[in-house]
Amino acid sequence: MPEDELSKMFSALADPTRRDIVSRLAAGDATVGELAAPYDVSIQAVSKHLKVLEDSGLVSRSRDAQRRPCHLEAEVFDLMTKWIERYRREAEDRYRRLDTVLAEMDDVSTDRSQQSSARRTRGAAS
Repeated sequence: MPEDELSKMFSALADPTRRDIVSRLAAGDATVGELAAPYDVSIQAVSKHLKVLEDSGLVSRSRDAQRRPCHLEAEVFDLMTKWIERYRREAEDRYRRLDTVLAEMDDVSTDRSQQSSARRTRGAAS
């Protein structure tokens, strides 16, 4: 997936109203009027939000007689999830390597502490 397409998707989801619209469409298709109902904004404002979601590929509109329902394109989220998952795995690998390094440092520190303690014990016994 081209980087600019991902940017459009993430940019579209940066707005809380659009995220809420996506969340509501996850439950099922809805018309612009149905989507606009809970907001204190005009249908035109919701239509603008839907246009951004459409341009990003997250939402599509169809015609069903007089209805023009909006539909969430769930497969697009699969692509976004794969992209996020790739970086999550890379971050986990880095954390595992860091854990290994820190454990090795702790082992070295413990060994030095035990050696120092043994020297003090021997010195006190002399």
